[in-house]
Amino acid sequence: MPKCKNEERIKSCQDTLYTQNREISWLRFNERVLDEASDKNVPLYERLKFISIFTSNLDEFFMVRVGSLTDLSLLKQAPIDSKTGKTPTEQLNDIFKIVPSLYEKRYKTYCQVEQNFRQHNIYNLNYDELSKKEKDFVKKYYNEFIKPVLSPQIIDFRHPFPHLINNKLYIVAQLNNKSKNTLYGIVPVPTMLSKTVTLSQINSLRYMLTENIMLQFIDQEFPMYEIIDKSIIRVTRNADINPDDEQYDVDDDYRHHVKKVLKTRGRLCPVRLEFYNNISNDILTFLCDNLKLKKQRVFKSKSPLSMSYAFSIGNKMPKSTRKAISYEPFSPITPTTINSNENMIKQIIKNDIMLFYPYHKMDNFLDLIKDAALDPDVISIKITIYRLANNSKLVDALKLAVENKKEVVALIELRARFDEESNIKWSNELEESGCKILYGFEGYKVHSKICLITRKDKNKIQYITQIGTGNYNEQTAKIYTDLCLMTANQSIGKDACLFFQNMSISNLYGKYSKLLVSPSNLKSQIMLLIDKEIAKGSEGNIFMKMNSLTDIDIINKLSAASNAGVNIKLNIRGICCILPGIKRKTQNIEITSIVGRFLEHPRIYCFGRSIDDIRIYIGSADMMTRNTEKRVEILVPIENKTIKKQILNIINIINKDTVKARKIKSNGKLEKFPVEDNKIKIDSQSYFLKLSKSNIPNKQYQKTNIITFIKNKLLKKFKNSQ
Repeated sequence: MPKCKNEERIKSCQDTLYTQNREISWLRFNERVLDEASDKNVPLYERLKFISIFTSNLDEFFMVRVGSLTDLSLLKQAPIDSKTGKTPTEQLNDIFKIVPSLYEKRYKTYCQVEQNFRQHNIYNLNYDELSKKEKDFVKKYYNEFIKPVLSPQIIDFRHPFPHLINNKLYIVAQLNNKSKNTLYGIVPVPTMLSKTVTLSQINSLRYMLTENIMLQFIDQEFPMYEIIDKSIIRVTRNADINPDDEQYDVDDDYRHHVKKVLKTRGRLCPVRLEFYNNISNDILTFLCDNLKLKKQRVFKSKSPLSMSYAFSIGNKMPKSTRKAISYEPFSPITPTTINSNENMIKQIIKNDIMLFYPYHKMDNFLDLIKDAALDPDVISIKITIYRLANNSKLVDALKLAVENKKEVVALIELRARFDEESNIKWSNELEESGCKILYGFEGYKVHSKICLITRKDKNKIQYITQIGTGNYNEQTAKIYTDLCLMTANQSIGKDACLFFQNMSISNLYGKYSKLLVSPSNLKSQIMLLIDKEIAKGSEGNIFMKMNSLTDIDIINKLSAASNAGVNIKLNIRGICCILPGIKRKTQNIEITSIVGRFLEHPRIYCFGRSIDDIRIYIGSADMMTRNTEKRVEILVPIENKTIKKQILNIINIINKDTVKARKIKSNGKLEKFPVEDNKIKIDSQSYFLKLSKSNIPNKQYQKTNIITFIKNKLLKKFKNSQ
């Protein structure tokens, strides 16, 4: 246990034997993302993308988490981490010790991937590798297309140090003038330029990164000076802005306030400086002095600072090459529970329907909204919006509903991090079309995913409710795994109606009979459900699947359940602050994490064993304090027995994944499952893909255990190959 140095820390220190710091846990998760880039079973082009995802994840980590800890470290009475008993400064020091090894691992992985690319005639070239003809081309390209849009600047007493934009690339140079005095020059890499310059595309791809071309010819921008040293740099700034922490007049237009906050995002204090390959101590000292950064926040990268180019070079590859080194194309299907030729409302009234993205089409949900827009008996459509696609079909369907005289109410969360501008745009567009727009609440983000359709059915009011684990975003629905429940359960519908009424009058603490809603009753009900399993002792059973687990009350309650003999399986993609396998603490808890082709995103909470006894909830809430106490979240009970079986089959496969899953050890590190002879390896995402392609008839899907089905199919394939 950590030593408690003062009274505040003594109060904050709980038993930390079975908990770990959230930031360290997140860094381990992101390292797992990087591991996908070194997996030879992953197609080569996808491996490069995983390096890019790792890099952008790390960027956001510094902007948000390191930024937040930096702010907290400046407080006179800094809060203590309840999982480790450490101060923000101590947590930052731990982060800065770990990150350099991740940079080195990224570089080694990057080199492996680039070497393999060259075997496919795809070359990311340095200037020294170019032929004379290519060098002539690059020089001409620089003079004609790059040089005209550059803005070089000398930094001296007449030219102050410029503001370096968050995560933008710059070329920095150490210069000597004619008097041999040292000064510095800096050139932004223009964002309007292509990230790569193609040299050849005939049966191969040869290209250079634009910043490397600029680095080669930087001397042309400072003709009066001698270049002593040069490098590519990037500054990351604190972007952990919470609009509710800002002062604004209650009479101000809320959209206008969020716009003002966004403008400050790029100008917040630097939290990281990166440089490419090598840099002189003089340049480094100069930059740190001007940015007011300690050198522990400076990181050397031998791989490109920005990896976003990875997603654009695919279009430049020969088609046959790209096909050979990419995932096999996949198109979501309409599940056999849905008749594409029948009205969705009528189908849902007959039976609840569940969609499983990305294996199922989101179009099936959009068809429900379109049918509601055209249904003369529909009175209203109410929906919460957190993130939308760039070209949102959902917005089009809601506009259609307004045109057909339906009341449309959209509760839009303008503070969805890094999607604020997009949500401001959509709120304007929907409001102009005639939708009634509501916003979130001060101190509470609305993160729930719920849609309510209200219609007249003869002399009665009828509700169709949709509740999901993911956003109403057609783009991410193709790459995130999520569940979407559509039900005509009237008890759930009445709760949904009450939820929207409460939201419209800013009542965050309404009472609900079916739905678990935070901050009202979600956390207390989850604790109560765990208590019920504790009462069963060794007969108790808990399964939880989520993105992150940080809520210390939930963690302590799970520890109590473990001590009572309850069997607990957790599947947590990202941050996991509980440590499994600790004697007399968490010995009955097993934790796995899955990273694969698709982003694991469902939140599933399961209590009990038998189909008649089991309680299953799905929804938008992770077991993080911010979700359980400071956000508006919803979990919905699964009461339809057929859908219960479908979810239990999904859980069954997830728990048997031995390929993409990693086991979290008692020290917080992740390890692979051992390879066992004569045992079928299970990659859950690949199985669901195969299942969707085979499109098992609905009755067979309900009656057949999915594992048995896939085992039989694989065994048959194996026998045929012998």
